[in-house]
Amino acid sequence: MTPGTADRPLMPIEDFEELVDVAPNHVRLEYVDGRVRTKDPLSVEDFEELERRAPETVRLEYMNGKLEVKAMPDGNHRSIFMWLLRQCMQHRPDLDLVPESGVKAETYRTGRARTDGTLVPVDHFRGDGEWSNPDGSLMAVEITSHDRDTDQRDRIDKPLGYAAADIPVYLLIDRDNNTLTVHSEPKDGRYQQISRHPWGATVELPAPVNITLDTEKLKDYAD
Repeated sequence: MTPGTADRPLMPIEDFEELVDVAPNHVRLEYVDGRVRTKDPLSVEDFEELERRAPETVRLEYMNGKLEVKAMPDGNHRSIFMWLLRQCMQHRPDLDLVPESGVKAETYRTGRARTDGTLVPVDHFRGDGEWSNPDGSLMAVEITSHDRDTDQRDRIDKPLGYAAADIPVYLLIDRDNNTLTVHSEPKDGRYQQISRHPWGATVELPAPVNITLDTEKLKDYAD
């Protein structure tokens, strides 16, 4: 990890001020320790309105009843996504790995997650709005960013949210410890199978994905 990256605020104060300016009148925001929070409980409907109005430099999610800010991707993050995209296209040309997908997650679809990638049949999201139902999704992908909320967001909240939404596989590409963690077999809101693999290993993504990943290239993106 680049020194000091985990200490950077998730949202610059300038972005927070712009978000406050466009927020619905009844949505009260506060800026605490580099994070944006709501002063009152936030409904899904209010979140979606806030997200629609947010500036382009701000990516918002709604997980576990809380407003979350997702860090903007850096160069290695984008390169890792393209590596995975090439692997998926090679092995499963019948599928799309859709970047920056808005997914209705958690029980009763009450969460709103913006995946780094969602693996679906070709044109699966055609005609959808900003937030798609997870039905038919084969895999959700997250690539960690070097920020303070990665542990809670990508390693705790996201596995629970995606399992509750019955997404068959959740792939976490973890840049903090150079591993891939494969979550599968969702049942009762949790993934029953979890396996961790170092970068460089051959990783089998289980059904319904059925892709074998050669992860040697990931070593080029260790930082």
